[in-house]
Amino acid sequence: MDEFEVLKRLLVDNRSVRRFKQRERIGADVLKELVGLTRYCASGRNMQPLRYRIVSDAAECAKVFPELAWAGYFKDWDGPCEGERPVAYLVQCLDTRYGANCLCDDGLQLEAITLGASARGIGGCIIKSFGVARLKEILALPEGLEPRYVLALGYQDEDVVLEDTVGGADADIKYYRTSDGVHHVPKRPVDELLV
Repeated sequence: MDEFEVLKRLLVDNRSVRRFKQRERIGADVLKELVGLTRYCASGRNMQPLRYRIVSDAAECAKVFPELAWAGYFKDWDGPCEGERPVAYLVQCLDTRYGANCLCDDGLQLEAITLGASARGIGGCIIKSFGVARLKEILALPEGLEPRYVLALGYQDEDVVLEDTVGGADADIKYYRTSDGVHHVPKRPVDELLV
């Protein structure tokens, strides 16, 4: 398989996972290794203003979990149940000493981390909706570190399937689960992405 196909396979496998094998822990060294991938990402003005708080202690994970909002399209689901919850989090923070804007660094770095996690067999879910003030308190974040995203991590305990959408601008792009628990994610075909 050539390098392009390897990258494509990683991107296809790099899905948002919302149910995990909670008994299978991720070592702190692996989490640090994943954060280390961000050093190779492009950075606006080369400012490199993002920092990461590793959360891997089970008790600390239990405090973080209730502060997160899971899967906006699943209105009747409050997130993974006990036994299916993430075993680690990476809390991405903007170090405001470098400015109030990280430009596009946040997305670039999260993609690098989730691709690295996927290559290691680890699933992740990038979460933007969370209780910022409470999270800062729980994690005792120093002044000037502003949480931007929470990346939930663990070994995947659900099947995620990509499927092409039909219908152009009117296509239903909402992800959904079927009765067998499979998570389906509609993606627009490449021809719709070209202008």
